[in-house]
Amino acid sequence: MNDVSENSRVLLVTGAASGIGAAIAQSAVAHGHRVMLSDVNEQAVRARALSLGSRAAGCVLDVRDPQAWVRAFEAAEAAFGAVDVLVNNAGITHTGHARDLGPQQHRDILEVNLLGAIAGTCTAIERMTARGRGHIITVCSMTSFLPLPGYATYCGSKHGLRAFHHSVALEERDGPVDFTIIHPPSTRTDMLEQELADPACAISFAEKSYAPEQIARTVVAAIVSKPVEVVFPPLGGRVQRIAGVFPRLMRWVIPLAEARGRRRRERIVAPTGRRSDAARSSDRSTT
Repeated sequence: MNDVSENSRVLLVTGAASGIGAAIAQSAVAHGHRVMLSDVNEQAVRARALSLGSRAAGCVLDVRDPQAWVRAFEAAEAAFGAVDVLVNNAGITHTGHARDLGPQQHRDILEVNLLGAIAGTCTAIERMTARGRGHIITVCSMTSFLPLPGYATYCGSKHGLRAFHHSVALEERDGPVDFTIIHPPSTRTDMLEQELADPACAISFAEKSYAPEQIARTVVAAIVSKPVEVVFPPLGGRVQRIAGVFPRLMRWVIPLAEARGRRRRERIVAPTGRRSDAARSSDRSTT
């Protein structure tokens, strides 16, 4: 591409058809980067990429499939050149208490959120190390610090993802790859309707949520600043991280937050069981 600046990077972003991933892609393109958007929903991700112009392209990627990762990197390389930055963003959840989920639902969460990111990270390390440079940004969750009722397996996947990310960063500390992990809080994404419909997830509404664009700005800024770890919000996130170290403190604090979330959720849900107009603005949240 003739209009590529020397500061432009090639990104591969997973889960980019919607939500945080789509916002990251849009922000990155706006900052002059080139982005391969990937998602399991091929039609949606290609349409999203088309809307972003010539600096974006889309490809199908099921993060659970190691060979699909290779194909995604090859697609990015064919479109824009070698991948400078992998943004491991794809994630799912099945709502409900652990005892109410089926074995396949638990497996789905772990395979996408944890094993998928592991496959992508390992693929990226091999290719970036051979090239002599690269940056892996993992979009994790504040639930990696603070377990939440209604999200047991999701939280477990994010605890595991954080541990894996930092462990690999230590293993590769003498190599050419940089590592950043970012922990969004409740965020207004497509998971909202799923969580709003399940009273078990009331704690998602305990605090006001962030817009995907806010998370995206932090991710794109990290391409340059390369922080080791980022929590949201900057102060409150640090408090939550500390609270997660003490099980007895969690047993006291979490029920209070859950009760607050339950009250807010009840205000959001109209008597008919639908969301009120007010819920479409400031009180929307997901974890």
